Amino acid sequence: MTHLAALPVVVPLLAAPLLVATGAFAPRWLEDGLAGLSALAVAAPCVLLAVHAGREPFAYWLGGWRPRHGVAIGISLSIDPLGAGMASFAALLVLAALTYSWRYFDAVKGLFHGLMLLFMAGMVGFCLTGDLFNLIVFFELMSTAAYALTAYRIEERAPIQGAITFAITNSIAAYAMFIGVALLYARTGALNMAQIGAALDGHRADALVIVAMVLLFLGFLTKAAAVPLHFWLADAHAVAPVPVCVLFSGVMVELGIYAVARLYWVVFAGPLGAHASALRAVLIALGVVTALLGAWMCVLQRHVKRLLAFSTISHVGVFVCGVGLLSAKALGGLAVYIVAHGLTKGALFMCAGVLLHRFATIDEFDLHGRGREVSFVGGLFVLGGLLLAAPPPFTAFAGKSVLETASTSAGYGWLFAVFFVVSALTGGAVLRVAGRVFWGWGPAEGPDPEQARAAAERVDEEREPRDVTPLTMIIVPLLLLAGAAIIGLVPGATAAVARAAARFADHTAYARWVLGAEHVHWPHATIGHVEAADAIYGVLAVGGALATAALGLFGRPLRESLPRAIGELARELVRRLRYLHSGHIGDYTAWWSAGASILSGVCLLVLR
Repeated sequence: MTHLAALPVVVPLLAAPLLVATGAFAPRWLEDGLAGLSALAVAAPCVLLAVHAGREPFAYWLGGWRPRHGVAIGISLSIDPLGAGMASFAALLVLAALTYSWRYFDAVKGLFHGLMLLFMAGMVGFCLTGDLFNLIVFFELMSTAAYALTAYRIEERAPIQGAITFAITNSIAAYAMFIGVALLYARTGALNMAQIGAALDGHRADALVIVAMVLLFLGFLTKAAAVPLHFWLADAHAVAPVPVCVLFSGVMVELGIYAVARLYWVVFAGPLGAHASALRAVLIALGVVTALLGAWMCVLQRHVKRLLAFSTISHVGVFVCGVGLLSAKALGGLAVYIVAHGLTKGALFMCAGVLLHRFATIDEFDLHGRGREVSFVGGLFVLGGLLLAAPPPFTAFAGKSVLETASTSAGYGWLFAVFFVVSALTGGAVLRVAGRVFWGWGPAEGPDPEQARAAAERVDEEREPRDVTPLTMIIVPLLLLAGAAIIGLVPGATAAVARAAARFADHTAYARWVLGAEHVHWPHATIGHVEAADAIYGVLAVGGALATAALGLFGRPLRESLPRAIGELARELVRRLRYLHSGHIGDYTAWWSAGASILSGVCLLVLR
C-alpha cells in the first residue's frame, strides 16, 4: 500500500504532456476519455491511501532515503487521513470538472486537458508532501497551471488581464514563502516539516521564527484570498472558464487554508504554544474581516460568477476563523464544512456555466426571466443557495455547528453571529439570482447604470447562445449537490473526520511517526452532539437567506424610502468598496504590501 503514495503525483505528470502532444491530431473523444481516466487513476489511489492512513498514518520516503536518528535527509510523502482526504477531494473535483467540460466547450485541445492534469498533480502533491520546500514547489506547479487556465481563451483581452493580475499577486506571495523557507532552513538545517517542528520545540518564538511563519502564512492566505490579499480572486473567476472556476472555488482556496493549518500544527505549534491565545486573536480578527467584507461584496454583485467568487471569499473568512481557534475539534468541523462548501460552490459554478452556455451572458439582470427555459437548473441553483445557508441536518450544518461549539469553548462564542451573517448574505444572494433569473421576479433593470456597463464590458468564454443544454452539464452539478447534502448524514462520517483532525493536530505524534518512531500514542477524539440551539441557529440562517433574497428582489421601494442622508452614505460606501476592487495590478500589489506589513507588525508585537 505504501508504494501507492507516489502514484497520484506520477500519473498526471506523465499523462499531461502526452495529451498536449497528441492534442493536435487525436479526436476529441479520445482526449476527453484519457483525461477522465487519468483523473480517475489519481482519485482511486488517493481514496485507498486515505482509508489506509485512517488506520495508521505512514511516511513514504522517495528513493528509500529514510531518516536516521531523527534526522531526515530524503524527501517524504507523509500520508495522514486528513491530507489524503483533501487529495482525494481535489482529484474527485477535477474528475467532475473534466466530465462537465465534455460538452461545455465546442472545441478544446489537449492543452486544456494537460493543464487540468498538471493542476491536479500540484494539488495532490501539495496535500501529500511532508517536505516544506516541496510544499512550495507543488504550490508553484498548481499556481502556474492555474494562471494558464485562467487565460485559456488567449484571444480575448480580459482573460489575459485576469491571469496577469492572478500571476503577479500570487508570485509576490511565492517570493515571500521562499524567504520564509530559507529562514527556517537557516535556523534548523532541515526541510522536512516534522524535523523542523522537532528542532523548534523547546525554543521561544524569536523574531526569525515569527517572520518565517508570517511570510509562509501570507503566501498561503493569498492563495486562499483572505482580505486584503483577496483582490485577484474575483477578477480571475470572472474570466476563467467555468470548469476552472469549479476548481478555484471548490478546492484551490481551501488548500491555502489547509496549508496554514498544516504549518501551524506541524512546525509552529511548539515554539508558539505559549502565545496561542494571541495568535488565535490575530487569525480570528483576519477571518472576521474577510467573512464580512466578502459577504457584503457578494450581495452587491450582478455578475453571477463574481457574486459566487465573493461568496467564496466570505467563506474563506469562516475557514480562517476555524483554523484560528487552534483546536482539533474546530479543525474537524472545518474539514466537514470545507467539503460541503467545495461541492456546493462547484455545483453553483456549473449551474452558472449552463446559463452562460445557453444565453451567452452571465449578468443577473440581462438574464431576467430567461432561465425559465432551464427550470431544472433553477431548482439546482435554489438548492445550492439553501445549502450555502447551512440548513440542518445537512453536511455544511454539521461542520458549522461543530465550529460554533468550538468557538464557545475557546471564548469566542460571538462568532456564531458572524457565521450567521455569512450564511444569510451569501445564501440569500444566490437565492436572489435564482428568483430573478429563473422565475422573473423583481425589476429587470439594475439601479446602478455604471455597474451595468462594467458587467457588460467583461468578456466570458461563451459568445453564441445554444438551444439545448447537454445532459452531462446537469447531471454533474446534481451529483455534487447530492454529495454536499448527504455526506454529513452518513453514519460515522463526522466521527471519522474528528479522529483524522485530532491526529492532524497532534504536533508531537506527527513528528514521531514521520521520523520513524515505532509506537505512537493517538489522542481520543469526539465530534460531539448537535444541540437544539445549533439547529435553531441553522433554521434562522435559512430564514435570513430567504429574507436577504426577498429584500434584493422586492426591496427597492423600501430602500428608496430611506432618508436621503442614509441613502447617500450607503451609496458612497458601496462606491468606495467597488473602487478598491479596481482591477489595477498596482492597486492590488499595494494592498498586498499593506496587508503584509500590518500582519507582520502585529505578530511581532503580540507573539514575543
